[in-house]
Amino acid sequence: MISFPNAKINLGLHILNKRSDGFHEIQSCLFPIPLTDALEIIPSTSTSFSSSGITIPGNNTDNLILKAYHLIAADFPDISPIAAHLHKCIPIGAGLGGGSSNAAFALKMLNEIFNLDLNDQKLMDYAGKLGSDCPFFIRNEPQLASGRGELLEKVQLDLAGNWLILIHPGIHVSTREAYAGVKPGPAEKKLADVLATPLSWQSDLHNDFEKSIFSNHTEIAAIKHTLNQAGAWYAAMSGSGSAVFGLFENEPKNLAFPKKYFCFSRPLS
Repeated sequence: MISFPNAKINLGLHILNKRSDGFHEIQSCLFPIPLTDALEIIPSTSTSFSSSGITIPGNNTDNLILKAYHLIAADFPDISPIAAHLHKCIPIGAGLGGGSSNAAFALKMLNEIFNLDLNDQKLMDYAGKLGSDCPFFIRNEPQLASGRGELLEKVQLDLAGNWLILIHPGIHVSTREAYAGVKPGPAEKKLADVLATPLSWQSDLHNDFEKSIFSNHTEIAAIKHTLNQAGAWYAAMSGSGSAVFGLFENEPKNLAFPKKYFCFSRPLS
């Protein structure tokens, strides 16, 4: 079986407070975008994982796809081993949720391959054990995220017809660096209300990570500035970066970035 795990962007991201468990309480809107990896999983005589495309750091045994398999196998010991191959296209460590998407899609594929009859809620429970962003990709629709990011609420948000430009400069921003520059506090406005009025997004829809990360990495700030200058009606950094996206009414012309940058351009549907 082959599937195409997709990336997400954050529309607004507020860090509300630090929790007693060491995580941060957040508020954001997660929105799926048509930038995808390709994942193949087949039953096999022994469990293995391989990859191509963008190099994935770390050991194969630490990959979230195998962790998803072992999580399922612990509850369903009769399923066979698998061979999984991932062709990686979504930039890693970019704030796009690529690894989380891979894990969530693996759970959905295993459910189908082995006829486990797990509903969305059960799959989301498994996904939550793999990462805060993972449950979002089970239903894979625009959702308001709270808690660590695992508490999800469907939101009506249609961006069809808009053109998405996404740029990743290849700069790594660690989680520690991202949170070190943020002062948690309440959001100025209710996120759902801001999302309901897109004309106010540029002034009212904020990513709390941008202020310090843009100060530390002016190259990332320059990408957002370039997208705005090119006519984006909304531009922002996704997650803790360093990918930056812009939404346009039409495909922008004469928009150029250094060749070393990852650039993705596609209409939303």
